[in-house]
Amino acid sequence: MTDRVSPIVPALRHRWRSYASPALRPFTVRDAAGGGPGHLIGDGQPAFTVTVADADGAKALGSLDQFAIAVAYLDGHLDIDGDLLAALAMRGLFHDRHPLAYLARFAGPLLTGQVRSDRRFIASHYDLDSDFFLSFMDGRHRCYTHGIFERDDEKLEDAMTRKIDLAIEEIGARPGDHVLEVGGGWGAFAEHAARRGIRVTTLTISAESERFLTELVRREDLPVSVVREHLFEYAPGRRFGAIVNMGVTEHLPDYPATLRAYGRLLEPGGRVYLDAVAARAKHRVSTFMSRYVYPGNASPMVLHAYLAAVAKTPFELLSVHDDRHNYYLTCKAWGERLDGARTEIVRRWGDPLYRRFRLFLWGSAAGFASRQVQAYRWVLELPARG
Repeated sequence: MTDRVSPIVPALRHRWRSYASPALRPFTVRDAAGGGPGHLIGDGQPAFTVTVADADGAKALGSLDQFAIAVAYLDGHLDIDGDLLAALAMRGLFHDRHPLAYLARFAGPLLTGQVRSDRRFIASHYDLDSDFFLSFMDGRHRCYTHGIFERDDEKLEDAMTRKIDLAIEEIGARPGDHVLEVGGGWGAFAEHAARRGIRVTTLTISAESERFLTELVRREDLPVSVVREHLFEYAPGRRFGAIVNMGVTEHLPDYPATLRAYGRLLEPGGRVYLDAVAARAKHRVSTFMSRYVYPGNASPMVLHAYLAAVAKTPFELLSVHDDRHNYYLTCKAWGERLDGARTEIVRRWGDPLYRRFRLFLWGSAAGFASRQVQAYRWVLELPARG
């Protein structure tokens, strides 16, 4: 009896032979109902196995469409066993041509404005139960951006402490100084800086983040103010000694508007610390990412475009560092922790959420490992008035 996989094997083998990438690895495709070793795609020892659970899984895999394949995985029509990092590094083996989905990313900001759209976009990712994010983030700081590692086997917690300490050092913050944080997350920077005597005002537009931060500040009696406000609309009537933005530049793709906001909120002589995922082309985001992870027009930072925008402002660029490998190690650690907590995550929030973040975290790690995406941290300074 012919299994459900056999009809699609020739197309997969043809695509594998024509795919020019150093990430190329052989793999096996098998029918869950058919038994046996399955069909080898490529030459050599397979790095992973794709198991087709039903006709919907076979249809998705046969489409050679990475979005359809990802959705089939989310819904349990496909499974991947073995080296998931290798599998996701090869996602370019499949096409991702969805022009309507691409255009839809920008419809909201064009029709309703960036600020209003951002509130909806951010809520879709960040307004999940905080306990879910805590199940895979570092246990010391709850930092939802990359750490800075001294060695590949260093604990995630130590890499996060080093990263926050470095940010404080880069902006020159001292006890008594007042720092504005863009994107409060789960309080990583705000709490650590506050325990060093630095006052922090932290902005968030996530209701769940605001709830978590407010409770943290109250419980720990920290010198932190939590403000639920978009950076573009925040008007405190004062300036801050420094600004910290860890991983929010991706959600602020209008670089000139963002830099104007920094200039309005920063004291002359003050510094801005930033870090972000980056790509070589603006809005280079997969359909899966834009539909299931970060909807809207959020996109990796494009370094040359960002620096071109900086060149048109009074800001001076003090430093740029390549953090691609640091982000790879961070996402890998998050993926391992997510997998380690699978039973509890599925029990509390369901298998689809686990699968969605498994694709997101391991896919991000694969992107950094294969150099498909980059990451940077950089520091700006607003010159003191002469």
